[in-house]
Amino acid sequence: MNSGRLPNAGSYCSRAVTIAAGRIGIRARVCPLCSSIKLRWIPASGRGTVYAFSTARRAQPPYTLAYVTLAEGPTLMTRIVDAAPDAVAIGMPVQVQFQPAEEGRMMPFFKPADQ
Repeated sequence: MNSGRLPNAGSYCSRAVTIAAGRIGIRARVCPLCSSIKLRWIPASGRGTVYAFSTARRAQPPYTLAYVTLAEGPTLMTRIVDAAPDAVAIGMPVQVQFQPAEEGRMMPFFKPADQ
């Protein structure tokens, strides 16, 4: 699976460098640390924490975009769902929830994690 796309809507994977054993973002084609092209998919838990966020309050309805750092290491930009804008905080635990985007593709959004 080296297409740079999520393997299926039921799981979430990040990419790893087989030589350096580091974890990089899902769209990377080359390791930024060692320049290796020997990447492989590794399953991810789908859990992470909010690193930074911004709420579009003038939009109707308002929505929150965030950088989420996955438990496995990579950080990605996503949308926070199922949470009031004032409930989102840096360090908040979140979990992936796949939903269709406006164009119909399944996309990874994040919601507050079950405690």
